[in-house]
Amino acid sequence: MLNNIGLPGILLIAIVVLVLFGRGKISSLMGEVGKGITSFKKGISEGQKEDDEDPSELARDVTPETDKDKA
Repeated sequence: MLNNIGLPGILLIAIVVLVLFGRGKISSLMGEVGKGITSFKKGISEGQKEDDEDPSELARDVTPETDKDKA
């Protein structure tokens, strides 16, 4: 059903959305979408940097301290 929308159908949908929500609401929504994309890309690049780091530097002992260790 949605395979044959075409350019006129997309333009009609865009005009209806513009009339319903207004230019200001749509521009603020697109701004939020842009911030989300930027944040996603930043997270991906930070994840790649963490993967490139030496894992032995990040490893640490997380075993809980017992009474025997304190004495």
